[in-house]
Amino acid sequence: MKHIYLDYASTTPMDSRVLKAMLPFFSGNFENPSSIYSGGIEAKEAIDFSRAKIAKFLTCSPDEIIFTSGGTESDNLAIIGILKKFKKGHVISSIIEHPAVYEACKRLETEGFKVTYLKPDKDGIISANQIKRALRKDTILVSIMYANNEIGTIQPIKEISKVICKWKMENKYPLFHTDACQATLYLPMDVKELGVDLLSFNGSKIYGPKGIGVLFKKSNIEIEPQIVGGQQENGYRAGTENVPSIVGLAKAVEIISTKKAQNEKLLRDYLISKLIKIEGITINGSTKRRLPNNVNFSIKGIEGESVLLDLNHQFVAVSTGSACSSRDLKPSRVITAISGEVAAHGSIRVTIGRSTQKSEIDIFLKVLKKTINRFRQMSPYGRS
Repeated sequence: MKHIYLDYASTTPMDSRVLKAMLPFFSGNFENPSSIYSGGIEAKEAIDFSRAKIAKFLTCSPDEIIFTSGGTESDNLAIIGILKKFKKGHVISSIIEHPAVYEACKRLETEGFKVTYLKPDKDGIISANQIKRALRKDTILVSIMYANNEIGTIQPIKEISKVICKWKMENKYPLFHTDACQATLYLPMDVKELGVDLLSFNGSKIYGPKGIGVLFKKSNIEIEPQIVGGQQENGYRAGTENVPSIVGLAKAVEIISTKKAQNEKLLRDYLISKLIKIEGITINGSTKRRLPNNVNFSIKGIEGESVLLDLNHQFVAVSTGSACSSRDLKPSRVITAISGEVAAHGSIRVTIGRSTQKSEIDIFLKVLKKTINRFRQMSPYGRS
């Protein structure tokens, strides 16, 4: 049976054009970009060209781009890097952030900082008014994700930015960070329009290489490096640069600049229209402010992990939530926050990609219905 992959929010396959751009820098032009002989200079030029290309994508200056090992490091560098320059203070985030942000905030709490975790409404939205009410004189940082990795909810980043900017008229802080890893493929990424001070994204979500990420940081903001030992990335991130992946990330960004998501959106809406007809299924998250490729739903009376494993035996790959915490048996913080713990235990995330076909969605639906019927027949709850 054909393997059907429906977990693109977890990671995407590398685009062949990205791989082609990367290949020369593995063994041909392999030199260290810090070297001053010709091969090293060429590698450095490739990094500079890639940095400029990504800066254009974000509408910022090349010196505001820091390359990291991925979205998690970018989030950590933004949050911990900012707060390390303070001995105390207040942070605003949300209960539905990616673990890279949530756990960074939890760490700050152990170091004496106060963190307010905002709870979303039933659609998974954090409002600008919630931010306004939570702001304090000692608030140093606000970190709210652009689009949620589990339910695809798109947050009102521009509106939140306006609230923060108004607050800054009387106070130097807070700074505004957004985790944009899930948003990069589908949403506007102009950091000036968004009004953010820091923004994170990575390659593995945009058909680029794994192990490479970006932190946009406004040039007038100072952060404490989390990796030391060299002056790479203007001293903010030590270590020999991953030239092939940097080149690949820039190529992936170039490809998505003109890429439309009509296929994903049409298949998303088609899938939702079929799922809501299945007894006991409810859709999690907003139906309007949602990424075009995301469908998250809960199945009444059935554990999501059980469904996931059964689907895997039938060559269908989906998820129960964030891939970074999928081995944790605790119910999803995100689904628990908007729909309760019972719904969280029965949640499934389907995310559609560029090459997904309608026939694959139909096969998924067919297999899912069989799985649900079988589990319900086995369960005393399902037969009641």
